Amino acid sequence: MRCLRKETNCPAEITICLIGNKWKLLILRELSFGTKRFGELLRKVVGISQKVLTQSLRSMEEDGLISRKVYAEVPPKVEYAMTALARDLGKLLDLMGDWGLKYKALYAKKPKAAVPSKDQPAAVNKD
Repeated sequence: MRCLRKETNCPAEITICLIGNKWKLLILRELSFGTKRFGELLRKVVGISQKVLTQSLRSMEEDGLISRKVYAEVPPKVEYAMTALARDLGKLLDLMGDWGLKYKALYAKKPKAAVPSKDQPAAVNKD
């Protein structure tokens, strides 16, 4: 909902606002495989902090991309799942994954440019 408050006529900008950070995309990737609990997401989304995961989940719930189900148990059990709206992003996520694989394959074959050491001056182009 917060992304609709922005003054924009660009639908791509709205999409980027909703899923445009690394963590949200990785959370959606994990939820695309099924419902997950908070601890599962924390383990599966490598590198995310508990605070950032909490903030991202709250934001995504507010935006209607995920649902949060709380069970009346001790200790509390909370599950997160993609909404139908977020599942519509599946094709986009698949395309992004395919593109990433192509990019990786293309640039994995190219030799990396030689980086001069601090003892060795960089080559100077005299053209």
